[in-house]
Amino acid sequence: MAWRTSPAPSQRAPGDSLPRVQIEDAIRSRRTIKAYDPTPVGSEVLDELFELARWAPNHNLTNPWRFRVLGPEALSRLKAAAGPEAAAKLDRAPTLVVASAAQTGEAVQDEEDVAAANIAAYIVLLGAHERGLAGYWRTPEVLRTPEGRRAVGLPDHERFLGLLHLGRARQDKAPPERAPVDEFVTYLD
Repeated sequence: MAWRTSPAPSQRAPGDSLPRVQIEDAIRSRRTIKAYDPTPVGSEVLDELFELARWAPNHNLTNPWRFRVLGPEALSRLKAAAGPEAAAKLDRAPTLVVASAAQTGEAVQDEEDVAAANIAAYIVLLGAHERGLAGYWRTPEVLRTPEGRRAVGLPDHERFLGLLHLGRARQDKAPPERAPVDEFVTYLD
């Protein structure tokens, strides 16, 4: 996928609009994939994805997103907490990342931080897609349990958001139908 980047701020005249980037193709072509090649995503690529994620908008620059890459021991603990039936789904992808949001206990800030951390997690998925990787955002029940949270080191002051499955796809998937814009947008006077 070819990406155009913006000229350096010093090369733009004040008031110029930013050039358009080609993100629409990435948004429209990213799919939830459930069949992966067994090769894990390397830490260098993961670090690139997390570097992108830190650019998610967040009020007061709280940087609330947290990502935990599960190694073999953490995965084993999580599978044990999940039980045999649910554990099988944890073997779908070679790389699993727990996404969470740090919470302060202040209701408005916590709400804003959850939204920002969700955006950061989606940036990871889009960045993976741009690199030719597949992704899958799951919310397995086990990560809402004390045993599952302990298995991945998720403290009480963080809200679990999703388990990102990453790897090379072993399947293609057609785009699903989407609701037309006029079904969910209202222009107010």
